[in-house]
Amino acid sequence: MTIGESTQSHEPRAEGPWPQAAATPEEFAELLPRTRRALLRRLAVGQAEGRAPSMTGAVVRGGRTVWTAGRGSVEGEVVDGDVQYRIGSLTKTFVAVLVMRLRDEGLLGLEDPVGRHLDGTPVPDATVAQLLAHSSGLAAEARGPWWERTAGALRPEPADLFGERPQRHAAGRRHHYSNPGYALLGALVERLRGGTPWDEVLRNEVLEPLGMRRTTLRPEQPYARGWAVHPWADAVLPEPAEDTGLMGPAGQLWSTLDDLCRWAAFLLRGDERVLEASSLAEMRTPAVPPEGNGGDAGYGLGMQLLRHEGQPLAGHVGSMPGFLAALWTDPAEDVAGIVLANCTSGPAVAALAADLTAIVSEHEPRIPEPWHPLPGPLDPELLALTGPWYWGANPHVLRLRAGRELELTPLSGTGRLSRFRAETDGTWTGLDGYYAGETLRVVREEDGSVSHLDLGTFVFTRGPYAPSEPVPGGVDPEGWRV
Repeated sequence: MTIGESTQSHEPRAEGPWPQAAATPEEFAELLPRTRRALLRRLAVGQAEGRAPSMTGAVVRGGRTVWTAGRGSVEGEVVDGDVQYRIGSLTKTFVAVLVMRLRDEGLLGLEDPVGRHLDGTPVPDATVAQLLAHSSGLAAEARGPWWERTAGALRPEPADLFGERPQRHAAGRRHHYSNPGYALLGALVERLRGGTPWDEVLRNEVLEPLGMRRTTLRPEQPYARGWAVHPWADAVLPEPAEDTGLMGPAGQLWSTLDDLCRWAAFLLRGDERVLEASSLAEMRTPAVPPEGNGGDAGYGLGMQLLRHEGQPLAGHVGSMPGFLAALWTDPAEDVAGIVLANCTSGPAVAALAADLTAIVSEHEPRIPEPWHPLPGPLDPELLALTGPWYWGANPHVLRLRAGRELELTPLSGTGRLSRFRAETDGTWTGLDGYYAGETLRVVREEDGSVSHLDLGTFVFTRGPYAPSEPVPGGVDPEGWRV
């Protein structure tokens, strides 16, 4: 049969601590029987209708694995969470985290042209961010025969990855998925880590701290064999599992359900030993518009974005000959769904993993964390800034959050909501929405009292168009009238 369904909420294994969760005990409780059955049925239908030799799935909630199950078998044996599957382009999320670590250390900027750090690239003026978001214009695939089914030795040098026309679009103009672009990012990691291969950097800086000791560049027993399933008959054909060499950063990794549960928990919450939650949130921010008719999809920095049943998800799907993988996180619900299968095509694993998150969110919505007062001491000047402010006649409220963060919310039902991060110079920087990256500053009178707020040249005053307020263009001297 199958990996049996695990109905226990459990702690991760001892290798590497997981992020501490400030959540109520109810969030860590075992899933309800009705939820478990719905999850198991969804996975079973996906395996049967998709005709996958084996399929495993898991749900992570509150930083912990709360459900795992599987159908089918590997080499006639029961599958468990320690069996490796090839995860294809899920590899790209790992490479993107390595690049973001370099950015956070100050070794590169996301807007740096890649040619500043790598010699001989076919797109020297494309930025690091454009490579991460697949908007560099590079070709979708490597030169030569189908790179996923041929040995990397066929392309021993970086120049061997690109054909006569390596760039198909102008950089920054559109989203065009590029596997060779991630080969360049792997080379970038190697270059800025003093020549250490990207997979060794990954092992030392990411996998070991997170306890992911069964995520490897090449398969290690026990692992699943990859199969192609005949489209018109219930027959299978073995697929090759080549070492793709320089193309490895695009899709080489093998991993297990247990390890990917650790990865999902990290992507949701961050880990200061690897990457802060704020940088992961940046990776989830749309960097390019969706391509074609994909109005419910997009791409961030190494993260695919999806809107599933109205809920925004972030993660990635992967495929290599003989394997399919999908991992989606729902940060609002603090839940993730993971699916692995050992077949080239058939099961819709992307939709299946998204459904796992939706089932849990529908059956057992997240319990909010307890409210607590802000940690002291409280700055009276910041407290005095809170309350109503007006952009013209449009009322807003400014609230004080943890870490001196401010939140500006429209009260009229229309307007622009944004959060603002405190800076050392006494200003704030917008984190999201229309004001992302814009500067909020408090303008004071000569006596030090607050005059108004300046937000990217927009003036917010304490009264709606009061004659005494410094409204650009002035206020009619007769004031409001009926």
